Amino acid sequence: MEEQTIQTTADGKKLHATSAPRERAFLVGAELTGGRSPWSAEDSLQELALLADTAGLDVVGSTYQRLKQQFPKHFIGPGKAEEVAALRDELKYDLVIFDDELTPAQTRNLEETLKVQVLDRTGLILDIFATHAHTHEGRIQVELAQYKYLLPRLRRQWLHLERQAGGGGASAGGVVGLRGPGETQLELDRRMIGHRIALLERQIEEVHRHREQYRERRRKSGVPIVALVGYTNAGKSTLLNALSGANVRAEDRLFATLDPTTRQIGLPGGQQALLTDTVGFIQKLPTQLVAAFRATLEEIREADVLLHVLDITHKNAAQQTDTVLETLKELRADHRPVITVLNKVDLMDGVDEREVGRLAGELGLPDDYVAVSAQRGWGLEALLGRIEETLGQRMRPIEAFIPYKRNDLVALWHQRGVVDAEQYEADGTRISGRVPAAIAAQIAPFRLSGDGAGA
Repeated sequence: MEEQTIQTTADGKKLHATSAPRERAFLVGAELTGGRSPWSAEDSLQELALLADTAGLDVVGSTYQRLKQQFPKHFIGPGKAEEVAALRDELKYDLVIFDDELTPAQTRNLEETLKVQVLDRTGLILDIFATHAHTHEGRIQVELAQYKYLLPRLRRQWLHLERQAGGGGASAGGVVGLRGPGETQLELDRRMIGHRIALLERQIEEVHRHREQYRERRRKSGVPIVALVGYTNAGKSTLLNALSGANVRAEDRLFATLDPTTRQIGLPGGQQALLTDTVGFIQKLPTQLVAAFRATLEEIREADVLLHVLDITHKNAAQQTDTVLETLKELRADHRPVITVLNKVDLMDGVDEREVGRLAGELGLPDDYVAVSAQRGWGLEALLGRIEETLGQRMRPIEAFIPYKRNDLVALWHQRGVVDAEQYEADGTRISGRVPAAIAAQIAPFRLSGDGAGA
């Protein structure tokens, strides 16, 4: 059904504008007593409401239940399920979204009890990702995750066949007579999805091979990689734009940017680096997405330095920090050097530098954070200086005498490394400083030994 808006023009004519109404969603969460999650049920449901809005839904209400453990049949208790069902006539909701991943059986049982469509947090996030994936790589990664999520849930698509069976049961030829075609179609669907998953996995492997070739070229070039990581909507894309002059889409909403973007930036000493924006993290990140986005998330593990961008103004900044650090650990990227970037300080009216430091201390953040406003360009020079300093600590000290016929190596040193001293002599350039490991290997034939003789 479409919603109609009637407008009248100056000459009295009526114009009918039509638009599809947004679906109405009711949210359900659970707080497990004794659980280790830093998120309260209320805060997690508020985030779920933002996800629902991003997906184009209107949230008409929410509820949660404290549980020692989830119930196998409905996830929540049977009484709570009946309570949610009783609200349907009053709130007119079209679907119910649970703030955790449901099993296929739980989804079926809930739909029978609530008489509406039931979606879980994973399905909602996958739907948002499907909308925001614009590159070929992003689309195949999301499609693969969706099929892996759908496969164990296929059976409920065929429950209507059982409902069509007569009341006489198997002896009357009811369910038995219809079960065959249903099961046959179900198996066909499973086989088709299995083939599609296999094809998508081969395509993902091809993407992985291409990315690995690209990374190998980058390693040989010695260009350092700086990766932006952080909670979704922390301002990573805005910071990428501010540092590189790029024009990457940046919106004040969850998962506005999905596909990774890499841009070149210049550091204060003249060194060049590549800055990569990665997909934002979120609590309860679906395992299907972590697996499907392996090729993209590997950019994080390949980075020389990680910029952990944190929205210091968010009320759940502490929980978001824990989520990001835990996700980095899951990705085995927690050993990389991390620069903590406190973003959006321009929104903290009346808050001075000391107060920002106090907030950072309460969050358990390192003392060497950099406070910036990506939107207004505050603190960017200090951040670039910190990036250069951190990269310099990972470079190898070296002294060399490079003949003029290999001036390309001197230029590469200036571009990729740090020059401490440089002297021009009759046959070449005596130079010392620090360079990335890949550049050091190229300069090795011209390296000077401790007594100053040629290597």
